[in-house]
Amino acid sequence: MRIVIQRVTEAAVKIEGRTKGQIGLGLLLLAGFCPNDTAEDLKWMAGKVAALRIFSDAEGKMNLSIKDVNGEALVISQFTLYASTKRGNRPSYTNAAPPAVAIPLYEQFVKLLEEALEKPVQTGEFGADMKVSLLNDGPVTIVMDTEHKDLF
Repeated sequence: MRIVIQRVTEAAVKIEGRTKGQIGLGLLLLAGFCPNDTAEDLKWMAGKVAALRIFSDAEGKMNLSIKDVNGEALVISQFTLYASTKRGNRPSYTNAAPPAVAIPLYEQFVKLLEEALEKPVQTGEFGADMKVSLLNDGPVTIVMDTEHKDLF
């Protein structure tokens, strides 16, 4: 699983002109899945996201988690995170999990994140043409990958 975490003051996703998910202060998560992802990977990532201390405390130091600031989360499926650009100029997405594999992983990750945050999580719609808007706070953007847990 590969994820891009963006600390935001607001974010929303629209599908065909209607708002599907919207949050205030919190995290916008772009989540991609590969065929080798396991339940353990999803649980690790959900726990890590919930515990990351990337929100500012009273002294302006990044010392608080999304839970500490009572923040919200918006999770958007993003198969393009597994793009390979090794050959030519047209990315290949063969490293991304196919929908039959990715959809259950996405749904399970959202459920695990809701459990870790102890609140509902907003989502996009898997496979839809989504328009995502955000106001990145900081900006703070972090990339994590379960294949490289030792780096995180």
